[in-house]
Amino acid sequence: MQRRVFVKSGALALVTMGLSPRFLRRTAFGMELPAARKGKVLVCLFQRGAADGLNVVVPHGEQAYYAMRPNIAVPRPSASAPLSAIDLDGFFGLHPSLAPFKPLYDRKLLGIIHAVGSPSTTRSHFDAQDYMESGTPDDKATTDGWLNRYLAVHGTCDECKLQGAATGAGSPDRGSAFRAVAFAPQTPRILEGPSPTVAMNSLDEFSVRATGTQAERLEALYRTGSADIVHATGTETFDAVRMLRSANPQQYQPANNATYPRSQFGQRLKQIAQLIKADVGLEIAFADVGGWDTHVNQGGATGQLAQRLDDFAQSIGALVTDIGDRIGDVTILSMSEFGRMVKENGNGGTDHGHAGAMFVIGGDVHGGKVHGHWPGLQPEQLYEGRDLALTTDFRAVFSEVTARHLGARRLDAIFPGYTQGPPLGLMG
Repeated sequence: MQRRVFVKSGALALVTMGLSPRFLRRTAFGMELPAARKGKVLVCLFQRGAADGLNVVVPHGEQAYYAMRPNIAVPRPSASAPLSAIDLDGFFGLHPSLAPFKPLYDRKLLGIIHAVGSPSTTRSHFDAQDYMESGTPDDKATTDGWLNRYLAVHGTCDECKLQGAATGAGSPDRGSAFRAVAFAPQTPRILEGPSPTVAMNSLDEFSVRATGTQAERLEALYRTGSADIVHATGTETFDAVRMLRSANPQQYQPANNATYPRSQFGQRLKQIAQLIKADVGLEIAFADVGGWDTHVNQGGATGQLAQRLDDFAQSIGALVTDIGDRIGDVTILSMSEFGRMVKENGNGGTDHGHAGAMFVIGGDVHGGKVHGHWPGLQPEQLYEGRDLALTTDFRAVFSEVTARHLGARRLDAIFPGYTQGPPLGLMG
């Protein structure tokens, strides 16, 4: 049986992974891509719905912030008021629900970028998420995501030779079946593209089955010899399933007394920690979390946003605690499609805005600092007279993280059309 017939027929049924049969095709043709520098992992977290950066990283030194948010502003830091902003540098503070982040900031593992986002003027969730995940603002013709382009570019033969020459390690190993994993029902836009990726709801649901005549065809294909690339791909896929079963995800015990929330987001970060510590070749992990579109009853130090931030911070804090010293090889990057309007609306919430805030956590991070240029919140300083102005393009953050942490060189291919400016000084 010819390979193309096998691929087209979908002899492998991939269950509960949210993937179409093209996963097999993409994996098969991607097996030639070697793994990038071993040990380095990038965890990307998407806050879908447009998180309110002004109440997440509070500019408590800005009087205009309190003037425009009389009901939902987070109070200035106060030792006598526990539900107030957690001071960082005398001007910025964390929302009180982000208390688990303060020790990371003090240990210089957490860096913050404010007034960051997309240069696109869109206020559409769909378009803004698409632009941030494709890495090409206002270009709807882009078919792949920037993380998938990274996987492809970083796996080229020239890149491998450069790595081998620099490290003396020779040719890098072939890519792992778990090189790029998204905990999602289907492949997210950011990982769409020709390089092989895996999407699944959870580790314990990851399984592969073959039934009926498909199983017979699969067995016949294996008998054709190990030189067949589909044979190799199928073998690695089944090996991956066996590995996960032997690891027994349901019995996993986090280290260092880490306690993950029982939320879906918390449990997905727990499984990312498991993959990191299992040394299965994980290089890119992705998870998203919704609930950030706070048009109504957003709240200030308490309320809807506070509850969402509590889960967010507790989950990330548990991940960092769980992986322990491995944080030296891990960078966690958060993102949201845009921020919220500076002035609160009549429903106790905020409407779609422009710039927002991002977090970067890891051993390579120049933490303990709020990076970027603060534009101010006076009326004449606002974008279109209503929003926090953009001073840092999200691609500046993504490219620096990708280059400094993962060692990517072809940034022009990963972020086409973007002219690199001076480094932010975010990464070591």
